Amino acid sequence: MVVRMRSTKSHTKNRRSHHALDSTSFSKCENCKVLKRRHTVCSFCGFYRGKKVLDLIKKTEKKQKKEKAALAKS
Repeated sequence: MVVRMRSTKSHTKNRRSHHALDSTSFSKCENCKVLKRRHTVCSFCGFYRGKKVLDLIKKTEKKQKKEKAALAKS
């Protein structure tokens, strides 16, 4: 089948010019001043918008405890 109104290569490329991905933007954490992705919890201190959301100390302790239990089993 032949396309009746074939679009040119330049028209196709012009249409796709808006499909490019934007680079991720970073901002400084208000609490620890480390660069973090915008609108996400800081992975270094666990704060988001001035409030503590994640308790990273508990999380790491739980992870270590789980690893020790896995080593003890094997």
